[in-house]
Amino acid sequence: AADEYVNAEVRKIDRDNGKLTLKHEALKQFDMAAMTMVFRVSDPAMLDALAVGDPVRFVPDKANGQFVVKKIEKRP
Repeated sequence: AADEYVNAEVRKIDRDNGKLTLKHEALKQFDMAAMTMVFRVSDPAMLDALAVGDPVRFVPDKANGQFVVKKIEKRP
Protein backbone atom coordinates (compact mmCIF):
# COMPACT_ATOMS: atom_id res chain seq x y z
CA ALA A 1 0.00 0.00 0.00
CA ALA A 2 1.18 3.51 -0.73
CA ASP A 3 2.10 5.77 2.15
CA GLU A 4 -0.90 7.81 3.21
CA TYR A 5 -0.05 11.40 4.11
CA VAL A 6 -2.04 13.21 6.79
CA ASN A 7 -2.18 17.00 7.17
CA ALA A 8 -1.12 18.41 10.53
CA GLU A 9 0.30 21.41 12.37
CA VAL A 10 3.45 21.27 14.52
CA ARG A 11 2.55 22.15 18.12
CA LYS A 12 5.72 21.18 20.01
CA ILE A 13 9.18 19.85 19.16
CA ASP A 14 11.15 17.78 21.69
CA ARG A 15 14.55 17.41 20.02
CA ASP A 16 16.19 15.84 23.09
CA ASN A 17 13.76 12.91 23.07
CA GLY A 18 13.01 12.71 19.33
CA LYS A 19 9.33 13.55 19.78
CA LEU A 20 6.90 15.78 17.93
CA THR A 21 3.48 17.00 19.03
CA LEU A 22 1.14 17.32 16.05
CA LYS A 23 -2.43 18.55 15.72
CA HIS A 24 -3.52 16.17 12.96
CA GLU A 25 -6.50 15.27 10.81
CA ALA A 26 -8.13 11.87 11.25
CA LEU A 27 -5.75 8.91 10.91
CA LYS A 28 -7.93 6.68 8.75
CA GLN A 29 -5.52 3.74 8.74
CA PHE A 30 -5.67 3.63 12.56
CA ASP A 31 -9.37 4.54 12.81
CA MET A 32 -8.53 7.60 14.92
CA ALA A 33 -10.29 10.95 15.00
CA ALA A 34 -8.50 14.25 14.50
CA MET A 35 -6.63 15.28 17.66
CA THR A 36 -3.37 16.60 19.07
CA MET A 37 -0.91 13.92 20.12
CA VAL A 38 2.78 13.13 20.58
CA PHE A 39 4.66 11.02 18.04
CA ARG A 40 8.18 9.65 18.05
CA VAL A 41 10.17 10.34 14.88
CA SER A 42 11.92 7.52 13.03
CA ASP A 43 14.89 9.84 12.41
CA PRO A 44 15.66 12.73 14.82
CA ALA A 45 17.14 14.71 11.90
CA MET A 46 13.54 15.18 10.68
CA LEU A 47 13.04 17.69 13.49
CA ASP A 48 15.82 20.02 12.26
CA ALA A 49 13.74 21.49 9.42
CA LEU A 50 10.60 22.02 11.52
CA ALA A 51 9.33 24.89 13.69
CA VAL A 52 6.29 25.20 15.96
CA GLY A 53 3.32 26.37 13.91
CA ASP A 54 4.53 24.81 10.64
CA PRO A 55 1.81 23.26 8.46
CA VAL A 56 3.04 19.79 7.53
CA ARG A 57 1.93 16.49 6.04
CA PHE A 58 3.23 13.24 7.47
CA VAL A 59 3.03 9.49 7.23
CA PRO A 60 2.12 7.92 10.59
CA ASP A 61 3.16 4.41 11.51
CA LYS A 62 3.10 2.24 14.60
CA ALA A 63 6.21 0.58 16.02
CA ASN A 64 6.46 -1.26 19.34
CA GLY A 65 3.00 -0.01 20.31
CA GLN A 66 3.94 3.64 19.80
CA PHE A 67 2.95 6.03 17.06
CA VAL A 68 5.86 7.09 14.88
CA VAL A 69 6.33 9.68 12.14
CA LYS A 70 7.77 7.74 9.21
CA LYS A 71 8.01 10.72 6.81
CA ILE A 72 7.22 14.42 7.18
CA GLU A 73 7.34 17.45 4.92
CA LYS A 74 6.24 21.07 5.13
CA ARG A 75 3.11 22.11 3.27
CA PRO A 76 3.16 25.41 1.35
